[in-house]
Amino acid sequence: MPHADSHKHVADLAAFVVASPSSYHAAAEVARVLSEAGFTEQVESEEWDASPGGHYLVRDGAVVAWRVPQGGGVRSGFRIVGTHTDSPTFKLKPDPTYGAAGWQQVGVEVYGSPLIASWTDRELGIAGRVVTRRGEQVLARTDAVMRIPQLAIHLNRSVNDEGLRLDKQVHTQPIFSVRRPDLQVLDLVTDFVEDGRFPDGLTGDQVAGHDLVAFDTAKPKLFGADDSFLACGRLDNLSSVHASMIALLNTDDSADDIAVLAAFDHEEVGSGTRSGACGPLLEDVLLRTATALGAGPEEYRQMLQRSSCISADAGHAVHPNYVGHHDPVHRPLLNEGPLLKINANQRYASDAVGEMLWRRACAVAGVPLQQFVSNNQLPCGSTIGPLTATRLGITTVDVGIPLLSMHSIREMAGVDDLYFLTRALQAFWAGA
Repeated sequence: MPHADSHKHVADLAAFVVASPSSYHAAAEVARVLSEAGFTEQVESEEWDASPGGHYLVRDGAVVAWRVPQGGGVRSGFRIVGTHTDSPTFKLKPDPTYGAAGWQQVGVEVYGSPLIASWTDRELGIAGRVVTRRGEQVLARTDAVMRIPQLAIHLNRSVNDEGLRLDKQVHTQPIFSVRRPDLQVLDLVTDFVEDGRFPDGLTGDQVAGHDLVAFDTAKPKLFGADDSFLACGRLDNLSSVHASMIALLNTDDSADDIAVLAAFDHEEVGSGTRSGACGPLLEDVLLRTATALGAGPEEYRQMLQRSSCISADAGHAVHPNYVGHHDPVHRPLLNEGPLLKINANQRYASDAVGEMLWRRACAVAGVPLQQFVSNNQLPCGSTIGPLTATRLGITTVDVGIPLLSMHSIREMAGVDDLYFLTRALQAFWAGA
C-alpha cells in the first residue's frame, strides 16, 4: 500500500507537470508558486537583496531560489539542491512549416536523446517561449495540434521482427494539416500566447525568434495495484524540480545555512548555456548573496567549503524484462526509496562523504534509500552533479527517484519514491 501522503503529493506533482510543458513554463511555474508563498523576485540587473527570507530569479528556462536565515552571514554555508527543467523532446526549427505530398508538417530537431518511437502516434502540443520583434518575451502553449504517425504494418511487414527504425530527419516530422498550404506553424502557435498583453494573440510575422518544443498532451495517470505507479511525461526531471520546490517551501529558516534550489535548463543537451549548469548562474547567485552579506573573496571561499550540493535527477529501476542490462547486485525497485547514484568514472559526483550526507538525510526523514550503479558493459549517463562539483569545488552527491521507461514520452515512477524524495530533501535543508 502506498504511504498515506503519497497520493496527495503525486496529485500536486501531476498538476505541476501539466503546467510545465516546456522548461520556460517550468521555471515560470516554480516562480509563481514561490511568489505566492512570499518569496521575493530578484532582478539580476538590480542591487542584490540578501535580507532574511526567500528570494528567487528566473533566467530563461532556469530558476534559482534561496532562503537566507535570520542568522545568515559570512559564517554560513550553502545547502544546494540542483535539478533541471528540460526533458528530451523535439524542438521546432527556425522556419518550422514543412510539407510533403499534400500534408502540412512541423519541422523539428531532436532535442537530447528521447526514445523516439514512443513519440509516434501521440497527440502532441507545442509550447515554449516566443520573442516578438519589439523584444517582448511571452509563453505559448497550444492544444493537441500535431502527430508523428507510424507507417502501417501492411507497408512495413518486417517491423515486428526487425524492429522499428526511424530516420531522425525523414520520419520524425509531425503532421498538423492536409491541403492547407496557407497555414503557417507560427501563426498556429501565436494564437495560444499566454500573456495578458496580447489578448488576441500574435501573428507569425510579429515573431523574431522562438524556443518551442513538442509535448505530450495526455494527462498523468495513476495505475497498478493500489494506484502505486504514476505514468507521466517529463518525470526526468520535473520529479526532482517539484520535490525540491515543495521541500524548500516546507523548510523553515531555523538552520544556519542558506538553502538554495537551482533548477537549470539544457541538462539534456550538455548544460553549456547561460542557463545551464556549465554556465555562471549558480555561482552568480552564491557570490552575490555572499557579497551582500558582507563576505570578501576569502570569506566567500570559506563559505563554499562549508557548503554541499545534492544533485537530484532521475535514475533507473531494474527492468524485469531486461534484467541482464543491470548490475547483478544493485537492482533498485519502484516504491523502495530514492536512489544514491554512484559511478567510478565520476559520471555521478557521489563519493563517500556525499554518501554520508544523503544517508543521514534519509535517516532523519525516515525514508528508505537504494543504491544504483551501472552494469560495466553499459556506461551510464551524467547529471549536473559533476559540473557543479567542478565549478564550485564543493561536496556533491547524486540522487534521484528510480524510473522505468526513462526518456520515453511517458515515464513510470513509484508514488512513494516521489514523496520520499521530497522528505529527504527537506531533511537535508533542515540541517540533517
